[in-house]
Amino acid sequence: MASFGLSTPQDVFGLRRSAQQAAAAVALERQDQVRLATALSELGRDRLGCHGLEVTFGLDATAQPMALVITFVWSGGPPPAPDTLDLVAKLVRVDHEAGPSRSRVVITQQLPADGASAAELHTRLAKVLAGGGRSTEADDLRAQTRDLVATLEETRAQGEELRRMNEELEETNRGVLALYSELTQELETTNSGVLALHSELDDKRQQLLEASEAKTRFWTNISHELRTPVNSVVALSTLLRAPSSPSLTEDQREQVDLIASCGQTLLALVNDLLDVAKAEAGHLDIHPQPVDLRLLLAHLRGLLHSGHDQDRIALVTPGLDEQPPLVTDETLLVRILRNLLSNALKFTERGEVRLDVALDPEPAPRAILFTVTDTGIGIPAAELDRVFEAFYQVRGPHQSGLPGTGLGLSYARTLTELLGGSLTLTSTVGVGTRARLRLPDLGHVLADEPETEGSGHDR
Repeated sequence: MASFGLSTPQDVFGLRRSAQQAAAAVALERQDQVRLATALSELGRDRLGCHGLEVTFGLDATAQPMALVITFVWSGGPPPAPDTLDLVAKLVRVDHEAGPSRSRVVITQQLPADGASAAELHTRLAKVLAGGGRSTEADDLRAQTRDLVATLEETRAQGEELRRMNEELEETNRGVLALYSELTQELETTNSGVLALHSELDDKRQQLLEASEAKTRFWTNISHELRTPVNSVVALSTLLRAPSSPSLTEDQREQVDLIASCGQTLLALVNDLLDVAKAEAGHLDIHPQPVDLRLLLAHLRGLLHSGHDQDRIALVTPGLDEQPPLVTDETLLVRILRNLLSNALKFTERGEVRLDVALDPEPAPRAILFTVTDTGIGIPAAELDRVFEAFYQVRGPHQSGLPGTGLGLSYARTLTELLGGSLTLTSTVGVGTRARLRLPDLGHVLADEPETEGSGHDR
C-alpha cells in the first residue's frame, strides 16, 4: 500500500510518526499506537545502513480479525540484533525471515473490530501515509516525550482505578465475610433446631410404640377377661332354649333369643379384638401345610349355611374338579375367606355371592387367586381405601340393623400380609363388590424351616 526507504536518522523519525498516524487511522488504542511506533523506531535504527532497506505498510483483509502488517526488507548487512528482536517481540508480533540475498522482518498488529470495512481502512491508511513522514530528531524526542507523559498519565489513571477496585473488592470481601458469618450462624441455629426436632420425633416415636404396645396388651387382656363371662352368657342362653329345659313363655323365649343373639355378637367382637391384637403383636404363628381346597370349601359352606337367607341370596362355590396345589396356613386362610364371604353376604340383599379359585397366571412365584364377588350395594370409590382401617364402617342406610365392628376387612388384610399375600377390592355402587385374594404357595419357601412350637390359633 505504502513504502518508505530508510537511509538516514530523519527517515527513522519519520517512520515513527507515520507508524503513529497509521495506528490512529485504523483505530488502535493509545497504548497500542505507542507500542507499534516504538517497535518500528527501534527496528528501523537497528536496520539503518542496510542496503536497499525499505518499509511497507499494508492490510491483511483475509485475517480474522484484520491486521495491520509492516514489512522491513533489506539486502546484505548483519542480521538484526537479538536484543532488538526481543524488545520488538515484547511490543508486537514479529517474524524474521533471513534469505541468501534478501531478508525481511514482518510485524503484525491485530485491529479492533470497529465495524469499518477493509476498503475504508485502506482509504484511511493511504490518506495519512500520503503526506510522508519527514521529521527531525527534536520532533522525534518531543513525540517520545509526549508519548511517555501520556503513558505515565494512563498508568497513573490505571493505578487509581486499580486502587479503587481493590478498595471495592475489600469492601465486597468484608460483606461476603459478614454474610458468611451470618449464614453460618443461621445454619448452626437451623442444625440445632433440626437436631432438637429429630430428638422430639424420636421421643414421639417411642411414645407411639409404647402406646401401641399398651393398646395391644389392653386388647389382649380385656378380650381374655371378657371371653369367659360372654361364653357363659352364650352357654346359659343355649341351655335355656334347650328342649330339656323348663318350658318358657313366648315372651321369655324372645328375651332369651335376644340374649343369645347379643351374646354371639359380643363373642364375635371379643374374638376379633383378640385376633387383631395378636396379629399386631406378632403372636400369630404360621403353620404351613398342604391344603385340601375341596374340604376347605365344604367347611366354609357349613359355617355360612345358616348365616343368610338362602331364598334371596345364593352362595356359589367352585366344584374344583382339578384343585390347584397350595401350601399355606389353613386356619388363617379359613378366617380370611370367612370374613370376606360373611361381609359379602351381609351387604347383599338379593342375588348371589360367588367364590372362585384359580391358579395365578404369573409364573413365579406360584400363587392361588381367591375371588369373592357379590351383587350387593357396593362401596363408594372414596371409601375403598378406608374400609381396611380398623373399626371403620361405611355409613349409610344399609347399616341399619346389621351388626358389625369394622374389623373384618382390616383383620383379613392383616392375615393376608402375614401369609405373604395381597388383598384388594374393586366395587361399583349399586352393582357389587369384588375382593381379590392372592396367596403364594409357601411350600418351596418354608419347606426347610423348623416348625415353631405352639399355635396362635386359639379362638
